[in-house]
Amino acid sequence: MALSVSAPTSSSLLPASFQVGRWRSSARSAKPGAFSLRRPVLAARVAAGGNAPSSSVGEVVTEFDAVVSFSEIVPDTVVFDDFEKFAPTAATVSSSLLLGIAGLPDTKFKSAIDTALADGECNTLEKPEDRMSCFLTKALANVGAEMAHLVPGRVSTEIDARLAYDTQGIIQRVHELLKLYNDHDVSSERLLFKIPATWQGIEASRLLESEGIQTHLTFVYSFAQAAAAAQAGASVVQIFVGRVRDWARTHSGDPEIDEALRKGEDVGLALVKKVYAYIHKNGYKTKLMAAAIRNKQDVFSLLGIDYIIAPLKILQSLEESVTDTDVKYGYVPRLTPLLGKTYNFTEEELVKWDQLSLAAAMGPAAEELLASGLEGYVNQARRVEELFGKIWPPPNV
Repeated sequence: MALSVSAPTSSSLLPASFQVGRWRSSARSAKPGAFSLRRPVLAARVAAGGNAPSSSVGEVVTEFDAVVSFSEIVPDTVVFDDFEKFAPTAATVSSSLLLGIAGLPDTKFKSAIDTALADGECNTLEKPEDRMSCFLTKALANVGAEMAHLVPGRVSTEIDARLAYDTQGIIQRVHELLKLYNDHDVSSERLLFKIPATWQGIEASRLLESEGIQTHLTFVYSFAQAAAAAQAGASVVQIFVGRVRDWARTHSGDPEIDEALRKGEDVGLALVKKVYAYIHKNGYKTKLMAAAIRNKQDVFSLLGIDYIIAPLKILQSLEESVTDTDVKYGYVPRLTPLLGKTYNFTEEELVKWDQLSLAAAMGPAAEELLASGLEGYVNQARRVEELFGKIWPPPNV
C-alpha cells in the first residue's frame, strides 16, 4: 500500500497516543512512501453518534468526506506530494519503495540507502547474495525509521517474499528488522510486519503475535487464508478484491468463486463480506483491509471495513464530488459487526485451520494469485539487490 487517508477516531495503524488530532508535515516536495493519511473532518460528527454525513450552513461535504467517516482510506501510490490535502500519519516500506527512492534525483531517503550500503556488518559477509540481502534488510529498516520519525502512526515493513514458505526464516527476519528499528529508537508499538499469507507465513504470524509483534498478512485471496490468519491473531489481513474479480472473469472451477457467482454476487466483495462476518462472529482482533479497488462503487460497497486501499484517481474523484444527505448511495456502512450474527457458516468453515485443511480449501484462484503475487515481490527484491550490487560501495561514505 502507499498513502492512507482517514477520519475514524481510532485506527490500528495509529498507536493509542496518536489517535486524536492531526499531524502536519512541513514538507512540500514529493516524498516517496506508502503513507497512511488521516482526515478528521467528520470524526467528531461520527464520534457524537452520527452515521451519515450532514452539512452545517456553508459547509461543503464531498463523497470523500462521507467515505472517510466509515473506513480508513489508503491511497495506492508510491510517491505523494499533496501533504496539505492528505496529511500522512503512517507508512509502508517495501522493495518497490526502495526502487522508487533510488530513481529519484534528490530525496532525504537516499542517504538512508547509502548508509545501509556502507554497513560494516553486511560488508563482512563473503557471499555476494548474503551481502545484498543484508543491505536490503538494512535499507528497509533505515528508510522505515526515517518514515517513523516523520509520521505519528505505524510503519509496515515488507518481509522478503523469498521467505514465504519458511516460518523460522520469516520470524528471524522480523526479529532482525525489529532490532534495527529499536536501534533507531522506533518501538515495536509503531511497527507492523507485512507477511505473505502462506501457511508458513500464517504460522509465523501466530508466533510473532504471541510475542506482541504485530503482523500484516497480505496476498489473501480466499476465505480459508483469511480465517486461518484471524485464528492466528494477525493484526491486519489484506484482501485483493479486484484481483479475485479479475481471475473470475477469465477462469472457472473455483468452488468458492462459483458459489458467489451462483448467488449473483460480486466475487471480490462477497469474499470481503464473508471474512468480515467471520471475524466479528468469532470476536477476533484482526482488522480487515480491502485492496485492488477498481472504482468508486467498490468503495461505497465496502463502507464500514477497517481499511480500503484505493487508487489516487478514485480518491480525487471522490474529493471532487460534492454531495448531500439525500444522495442515492445513502452513505451507510455496508459492513457492520451485526453481519457476524446473521451470516451462516458451514462446519467446514468453522474448523480450527491447519496446513492440510488450508491447502485443501484454498482453491485454484487463491493458489494461482498467491503464486503470482509472490513472484512479483521476489522479482522486486532481486531488482533492488541487483541495483545495490551496481552502486555498492556508495560514494563518499
